Amino acid sequence: MSVLLIAGSPSEHSRSAALLDVVSERLLAQHIHHDRLHIRDLSPQALLLADVHHKTIRHALAQVASARAVVIATPVYKAAYSGVLKVFLDLLAQDALNGKVVLPLATGGSPHHMLALDYALRPVLQSLAAKHILPGVYATDAQVPKDEFGEYAVGPDITARLDQSVARLIAEGLQPPPSRLQQGFAPIAFSDVRCSV
Repeated sequence: MSVLLIAGSPSEHSRSAALLDVVSERLLAQHIHHDRLHIRDLSPQALLLADVHHKTIRHALAQVASARAVVIATPVYKAAYSGVLKVFLDLLAQDALNGKVVLPLATGGSPHHMLALDYALRPVLQSLAAKHILPGVYATDAQVPKDEFGEYAVGPDITARLDQSVARLIAEGLQPPPSRLQQGFAPIAFSDVRCSV
């Protein structure tokens, strides 16, 4: 797996999940394999009791471990990310995001909760040893309204920001490491240099 999309909302249908839908569409358009983890679908008892041996928790932890990049979407409640996301992140090993690029996404009732990405979620992601945390995308309720079918629809301004974020995620998180040729020659000790005159 290349990218893991983590839905951190306790609701089945949510604005934060709609942001993940846009990301998923962009990844599919680029033929990038990705998977989705809905934290709400994990065993609630296993989550709350930190039962890392439960099959749903084991599978979720394995998904995180095998991902090269992670996109985390959460609603913001009381100036912080969701409780179900917090409980899941607490189960991760201290270096669970080591070497991974992470894109945080959030939705909230007003622009006043925008800084929850930087002041609440980002420090936790850093403590999990993320290689690089991309600038997050925050959307207000007004920017992800319901359409005529009652489904959440991401507005054009947020869609444009998600497009930029996905492009950056691909460029910084999914490109293969440079080859030896691209990195240049290996250093040579001076004593190994031979000169002919």
